[in-house]
Amino acid sequence: MAYAIIKTGGRQFRVAEGDTIDVDLLEGDAGAKTTFGEVLLHADGENLTHGSPFVSGATVTAEVVEQRKDKKVIAFKYRRRKGYHRTVGHRRKLTRVKITGIELASKKKTAKSEATSAE
Repeated sequence: MAYAIIKTGGRQFRVAEGDTIDVDLLEGDAGAKTTFGEVLLHADGENLTHGSPFVSGATVTAEVVEQRKDKKVIAFKYRRRKGYHRTVGHRRKLTRVKITGIELASKKKTAKSEATSAE
């Protein structure tokens, strides 16, 4: 099973074709296609390709499933015996994407290379 490690939004994700992940907010409505070009590692079961820092020519394509918000996070500050307390909360904006393909540039075959290999 081929998988890749991509970098987006300051985080790294291990993805395989068909996976659904939540990443930081990306442009695009539901159904839009997006491409992740920062691929750190690609593995297809036999071969392992890692970049320094990125694998050149490798891309991961995905489809935006929905734009959503994460669970509410409450930050409560309190100082004992001082009469000080403060509540601050926020919800991260996320984009849920479904991975549709992982491509490695060296793995692509053109019509010329297929004709040459057939001879």
